[in-house]
Amino acid sequence: MSAALDITGLAGHRPSAGKSDPVARARTIAPIIEAAAPRTEAEKALPPEVLDAMHGAAIFRTLIPRAYNGEEIRPAQFFRLLETIAAADGSTGWMLCQGSGCSFASAYLDPSSARAIWGDPRGVLAWGYGTGDAHVVPGGYRVKGTWGFASGQKHATWIGGHCRIIEADGSIRKDADGTQVERSMLVPRAQVRFHDVWNVVGLRGTNSDTYSFDDLFVPDEFAVRRDLDHERRVDSPLYKFTTTNLYASGFAGVSMGIARGTLDAFIAMAKTKTAASQPKPMRESEVLQSGIAQSEAKLRSAGAWLVEVLEQAWDVAERTGQVGMEERAWIRLATTSAIHRAKEVAEWAYHEAGASAIMIGGPFERRMRDIHASGQQVQGRSSHLEMCGQYILGMNPAGRFF
Repeated sequence: MSAALDITGLAGHRPSAGKSDPVARARTIAPIIEAAAPRTEAEKALPPEVLDAMHGAAIFRTLIPRAYNGEEIRPAQFFRLLETIAAADGSTGWMLCQGSGCSFASAYLDPSSARAIWGDPRGVLAWGYGTGDAHVVPGGYRVKGTWGFASGQKHATWIGGHCRIIEADGSIRKDADGTQVERSMLVPRAQVRFHDVWNVVGLRGTNSDTYSFDDLFVPDEFAVRRDLDHERRVDSPLYKFTTTNLYASGFAGVSMGIARGTLDAFIAMAKTKTAASQPKPMRESEVLQSGIAQSEAKLRSAGAWLVEVLEQAWDVAERTGQVGMEERAWIRLATTSAIHRAKEVAEWAYHEAGASAIMIGGPFERRMRDIHASGQQVQGRSSHLEMCGQYILGMNPAGRFF
């Protein structure tokens, strides 16, 4: 670890609201993350010095309740935190977002269970996409299933699997309105079987592998259901937001950070380079001057608007105790728009960098693959814009990711 970056005093850190800025801590460790980015991708895992720096700066704990030595930061801060880390490396930012989003479940768990997972200052929960079966048995569930996209599973200490509940008589548990009940079953990582299938174009470092629970017993207290008022154990404005709100904000931050890193690398190159067969330095090109200015405007305005929307939603949560449909609609629109603007900026900078951009190991090639991989995730779907338009027109949009 670089002697110039003194984070040793943060080891075992218990952040206090208003006294410790997680974005500032992220800036402190960003050079470590950026220097290790090629290894993170090649090894499909966070190198030890990166993981030590992240845990030392306590940035996996920003969405955990203060009662469990977490930070309960505002969603706007969370967005800026992810933007800062992803500017250094997209895969690292992605894994931080996924682990942080999973830790949101701590507000819905029995306190003893939450402490069992996150009482360890290096405790991280990871989970993926899919639905398994949890069969009701005395004291808990017998769980079978296979899930995909478990980002960051190599450094996780616990793994979750989302399951439908199968009653003892074989029926599927439903709410009074007929909605199928699902709970996330949480187990120590050592009990899980992983499948080495993460062969992808971008975000390789996340090692978002597929995994299976092979008839595991999960006690009742480690089966969590999120985003319902009657299940919430911690009363705080943060947990009036949904898990989707935080995932959307964080992954928007990842895309924005990757774009920021790409644009900054291009600006640095344009200051000193004269392109082949060109009579003047790149910095004197009116086309590039205009493009850089427009790209800055896109990133800064998209980020500023998302922060504004998240802060307005926070104020509503404080005043009313909930984040309503109007706030969720604007969060969805601002996050989806930010992801799309980030992709546009990264593509412009990559194209204008010319042949320099295609060199493996340079500042552009990995980021271009990562920005396209990040844009493929559910938070970047263009169909979200349709639902937002429906809301603006006074209709009643319905969708899981709204």
